Amino acid sequence: VLSGCGVYDGTEIHEASAILVHLSRGGAEVQMYAPDVPQMHVIDHSKGQPAEAESRNVLVESARIARGKITSLAKLTTTDHDAVIFPGGFGAAKNLSTFAVDGKDCKVNSEVERVLKDFHKAGKPIGLCCISPVLAAKVLSGAEVTVGHEEEEGGKWPYAGTAGAIKELGGKHCVKEVTISFPMNFHAERQLSTHVDAKNKVVTTPAFMCETELHNIFDGIGAMVKNVLKLTGK
Repeated sequence: VLSGCGVYDGTEIHEASAILVHLSRGGAEVQMYAPDVPQMHVIDHSKGQPAEAESRNVLVESARIARGKITSLAKLTTTDHDAVIFPGGFGAAKNLSTFAVDGKDCKVNSEVERVLKDFHKAGKPIGLCCISPVLAAKVLSGAEVTVGHEEEEGGKWPYAGTAGAIKELGGKHCVKEVTISFPMNFHAERQLSTHVDAKNKVVTTPAFMCETELHNIFDGIGAMVKNVLKLTGK
């Protein structure tokens, strides 16, 4: 499920690409969706500033990542899919919810809320990375998620305050690394870089919540995807 195209006002493109690569490697068939709604605003990514008097549609922008093969989120059903994954990017906090503005008092897009509740009720796994775990914390009471660390640690975890907001939303936050930095087996890797809430079948990883090298983001997302696929039982 995408939220636009571009880290500051939509989907984080590297995260979306990493998820798609790992899903492909895992043999999964993929369909991309996005809500057919206006973006909260448009950011000029070369300046990091809002582009005044410009508006864009979340579905239309998400089609850039999907290479045109995308469907309105209103058509996503649990009967057609084994799992759902949400990349991060500020779009999750601006277009899929109002978290960027309202924090713990945020509202979640009605279709996003429906999808999360439907997959949860059906016992089908939900994967989320970066900032998107706030969606599960808001919609699925008591869900266990991670956005990494709870302290900024000199700027390494610049969005560490999100962990506190997750607790205020009613979720449980679990401290995790973005990935490992030394050779270990997969079981150890997934325990360090990914949190698996087995009860709710919610799998999360910090991704760009951490200031680190791109390959670490890629590997952490890979652990999340592997766990999601494992939970499907297929």
